[in-house]
Amino acid sequence: MGHNKVRVFVIVATVGRADLLQHTVNQLAKQTRPPDGIVICASTDSDVGDLEQKASLPVEIIFAEKGLPRQRNAGLRHIAGRADIVVFFDDDFVPAHNYLEALVEVFALRPNLVGATGKLLADGIKSAGISFEQGVAMVDAHRPADIIQERSLPALYGCNLCVRMAAAENIWFDETLPLYGWQEDVDFSFQLGRNGILIYTNLLTGVHLGMKGGRTSGKRLGYSQIANPVYLLHKKTIPPKLAWRLMSRNFIANLARSFYPEPHVDRFGRLQGNAVAFFDLCAGRLHPQRILKL
Repeated sequence: MGHNKVRVFVIVATVGRADLLQHTVNQLAKQTRPPDGIVICASTDSDVGDLEQKASLPVEIIFAEKGLPRQRNAGLRHIAGRADIVVFFDDDFVPAHNYLEALVEVFALRPNLVGATGKLLADGIKSAGISFEQGVAMVDAHRPADIIQERSLPALYGCNLCVRMAAAENIWFDETLPLYGWQEDVDFSFQLGRNGILIYTNLLTGVHLGMKGGRTSGKRLGYSQIANPVYLLHKKTIPPKLAWRLMSRNFIANLARSFYPEPHVDRFGRLQGNAVAFFDLCAGRLHPQRILKL
């Protein structure tokens, strides 16, 4: 795969954040190696606003029923046969300016590499969120690493998820996981990893803003925190150690912090969702789709 011939597409699934999306797309114009295509998958016109007129790069806008796995799958179908490498960026991810250039290098060096995820300079999910301006400032100030740090992983984090398309035939995001998905990235990349190696590398970097708009409610997320890992354990597409760590860590955090919650997190809602999920597990009716009734 010669560098010049590699076709790199960016897919962004988005809901309810048209202003942010426009900033995110325009930021991609700063890439030292431009993408060969940008596909935005929304659920309604209001998700994209007047992006087509205001985007500084050509974008292809497509629509799918709301839900991160559904929207990402629609993006995959849309680019079938046109891409060698696909990068899934969250609509609140700001990549370093050399992200796509480094990506082509990383994949060219390793024919057995099927997926990669990069180093987060900051992750707003763990706080009240990072403003777009702050994210851009961090990326502007960032210099590529002198020492390469890489490690192989059993699965990848989805805010920047890079996939070699030749290794991803017949692998799809699981549409049984509704709305925000939650662990749909682990399910997808764990299956991808059966065809080669997955790595974390600090050659790919960016900032995950962790914006709070367009997210799932606390109670629904709390239910998903238990239901989705249990569902994936049955499906055998999550490392068991990871599933137990996710469930126990989230439940303990929700329990401990529900007395003194962070202003940006609905801890009590999440704890309620956890409790409903445990009850459903005992009753034998735990299922990811049940959040649609909560």
